[in-house]
Amino acid sequence: MMNETITINGNLFTIEGTVTNIANNEGVVDLQVLVYDKDVFKDDFLGIGVTDTSGKFSITFDSSKFRFATFLDIKPDLFFIVNDGGFQLLNTKENPIHNAGPTTPPIHLAVDLSEDKLRKLINPTPVPGWIGGFKESNPAFSYPNPDLSSLEMLDNLANIPLLQRQQKVVWPEFSWETAPGEADPKRCYQMFAPDISRLGYTNEGRVYSIICPQQGYASPHLGSFNVEVTVTGNRGWADETNKELAADMCVVGKIWFGPSSLKNKLVAKLNSHFNKLKLPFPSSKENAIVVTTHLPGNPNQIIFPLQKGSSTNFPIPDFAKHEGIAWTLGHLEVQIGPIKKTGVKIVDDFNNLIMELFNAVSGNMLKNGNILTWNVWFTAPELVNQKEWAEHAEKWRKSIEADHGSPEGNGSIARTFDGTPFTPLKELLENELPQILEFSLKYLKEDS
Repeated sequence: MMNETITINGNLFTIEGTVTNIANNEGVVDLQVLVYDKDVFKDDFLGIGVTDTSGKFSITFDSSKFRFATFLDIKPDLFFIVNDGGFQLLNTKENPIHNAGPTTPPIHLAVDLSEDKLRKLINPTPVPGWIGGFKESNPAFSYPNPDLSSLEMLDNLANIPLLQRQQKVVWPEFSWETAPGEADPKRCYQMFAPDISRLGYTNEGRVYSIICPQQGYASPHLGSFNVEVTVTGNRGWADETNKELAADMCVVGKIWFGPSSLKNKLVAKLNSHFNKLKLPFPSSKENAIVVTTHLPGNPNQIIFPLQKGSSTNFPIPDFAKHEGIAWTLGHLEVQIGPIKKTGVKIVDDFNNLIMELFNAVSGNMLKNGNILTWNVWFTAPELVNQKEWAEHAEKWRKSIEADHGSPEGNGSIARTFDGTPFTPLKELLENELPQILEFSLKYLKEDS
């Protein structure tokens, strides 16, 4: 059992504590607890922990993480931030623990879950009505190597009247290398917005629709970008009895400016110029920059599998796992290809520039050749309201008419394995404005 205190072993600090729900004083599972050292000029991020089924957490960090600790005998002034995905539930910065150490009293953090929309998405047990049998209709469908090639690839919106059951992806956890090909690839982990992604199927288990997630990123000089993983075809099955699934998918990445970016003078000028020339400008999902994808290592194969279990090609931090609360788990990975050309030089040049800038701020998420992986953590099966599904699919097919944000909240920020927030290299961001100005001077002469 944890001591719920602070221990010091050489340079290592270990913090143990509990997070409870103020409504019933019970521990809360699957919350991220971030600890900081409060400083006058810049607070130091120290570490991150995740609560277990009793609400307990443990965070260990090296004393070198807090300012001056390596040469002065100064103990940290600790404060905590408690998050549920992208929701902040508690911030104790205004009431830090001064000079934290072994004599610090037990740490109990109480959170209010009443406005936590993510928790309201969670269905703890499957609804009645499951029949099953589709997986068993063809021996080739079964594990260990499910072969779904006998099924046709389906359009996501073509078979909504056949949908009866669904699993919502409350926790879509993405991962990618921010410096692919280098000795230290610096892998990032980020949860995209909850309850955009869904798996829809029949009572027998045949999959007919898969909706994938969106997320937003901000450029210092251009404003917000939206990014979406768009499904262009699907086929497969779900088996609620064994909590398994197997599906094949085709997807493309899509990038476009959020509406607030169009208020940026430079973006507005470029948009106006494109409109005068009757050329597509990526200000909506309809005119988005399309990023091709393929099976890792096989550029000629655009179909790739969604299968049970977790990604195994790299370590996954605790803050990107949801074992104590999710119903089941699947994973998939795609290799990023080149952007789709339009055949119009000014459009293709501009789209290439935007992709360079997007990759600079996102840590090369959609860099040509990079492999994008995601673990999809499902809540328990629910019934499909076909009208609601169609509205949900249509909303995200067009995207909401606002800067990207799910009604249930944005996802988490990108972090490295130890929880440190990912920060784009300063030199990449400094290089952004000159590239934009160079393009503008080249193509906007007639508007000058």
